[in-house]
Amino acid sequence: MADPKPVILVSACLLGVACNHEGRAASRSVREELESRYRIVPVCPEVLGGLTTPRPAAEIQPDGRVVNVEGTDVTAAYRRGAEAAVRVAGAAGAPRAVLKARSPSCGSAQVYDGTFTGTLEEGEGVTAAALRAAGVEVTSEDDPLP
Repeated sequence: MADPKPVILVSACLLGVACNHEGRAASRSVREELESRYRIVPVCPEVLGGLTTPRPAAEIQPDGRVVNVEGTDVTAAYRRGAEAAVRVAGAAGAPRAVLKARSPSCGSAQVYDGTFTGTLEEGEGVTAAALRAAGVEVTSEDDPLP
C-alpha cells in the first residue's frame, strides 16, 4: 500500500546529512517536524550538480554567476543541481519544498551578496528559483513549516 502522506522535497542538510559546503549537516534539523506529516524526499543540489563535500563556500555574484571563495565559477554545477532537483520533485510528485535558508542553491528569500563578507540581500538561490519556476512552493527552515 502506498504511503498516503503528501510528498515534500527537503534540503538533505536539514535532515542531518553532512553535505553542506563545510561537510556538515545544518545546525537545525527539520526531520522530526516533517516526517509525521510528509513523505520526505531529500535533495542536495550542489552534490547533484557534481560538487564535492566539503567544498569552498560560494555566493551568487551581481551578474548572476555563482563563484566560490577561491574565484572559481561554479555556475554550471549549480544549474545542473537545480535541474536535477526539479526532475526529482517532478518524479516524486512533490508540490512543495523546504530548503536551506541563505544558500546560493536553496535560499528562498535571502542570499549572500557575492562579497564573502556575510552581507545578506533579498534574492533566491539557483535551485529555489528553478523549483518555483516549475510550480513548486518553496520555503526555508526559517519559515513556519508547512
